[in-house]
Amino acid sequence: MGGRTWASLVEQSVREDIINGKLPAGSKLRLKELAELYQAGVIPLREALSRLCATGFVLAIDQKGFRVAPLSAEELLDLTRVRQQIDASALHDAIEAGDIAWEAEVVAAHHRLTRIPMVLPGKDGALNPEWEEAHAGFNEVLVSGCRSAWLRRFSITLRDQTARYRFLSLAVPKAARTRDVAAEHEAIVNAIVARNARVACRLLADHFQATTELVLKYMQQRKAKAAPARKPAVATELAA
Repeated sequence: MGGRTWASLVEQSVREDIINGKLPAGSKLRLKELAELYQAGVIPLREALSRLCATGFVLAIDQKGFRVAPLSAEELLDLTRVRQQIDASALHDAIEAGDIAWEAEVVAAHHRLTRIPMVLPGKDGALNPEWEEAHAGFNEVLVSGCRSAWLRRFSITLRDQTARYRFLSLAVPKAARTRDVAAEHEAIVNAIVARNARVACRLLADHFQATTELVLKYMQQRKAKAAPARKPAVATELAA
């Protein structure tokens, strides 16, 4: 197997583990440990990490190696706003210009997505890589009918950047989830088939926003739990 092909496989494995949180945000990526974990040599491993740096999943620290890119509420909000704008523009154009073949691809991609479980059974809520692949394919097909190659490229980049945040939504207890993701996908597809660009774009933007709000709530709760308890006020403060 060629080194470049092996690097691609390692890149995919590391990316999946970053998305699933197995490699936590901000954690240091030690080459020796990763080489043992992924059964890879240093050269293809470095190439894989360099590719992940280019896509924003990993940071290269001068003279200090690599780290998993951090997560932040500010970045998530920024990503969501930009993604809503880019994907709405791309989807609107796709609905206007897309032919029956594109419409059939959308329906087929959605059908495949509905047949794959989102979470792996018995894996502590780990995101199913097969579902993640199908979900990425579904989102890519939605804008594939867009006539702008740049909009399509930007859409893919933004989708990849939000993948880690989407995984955080799985950490929210099921009882606290009030949304039906499958129903949201179906509503978007129905609007596309009806060639109602305005409704389809609004539903897509709402779909992104719902995930963002769920993740933000989880991040706030986790931050609150991690915050040290306030020290009790001393007597002099109480008497003031």
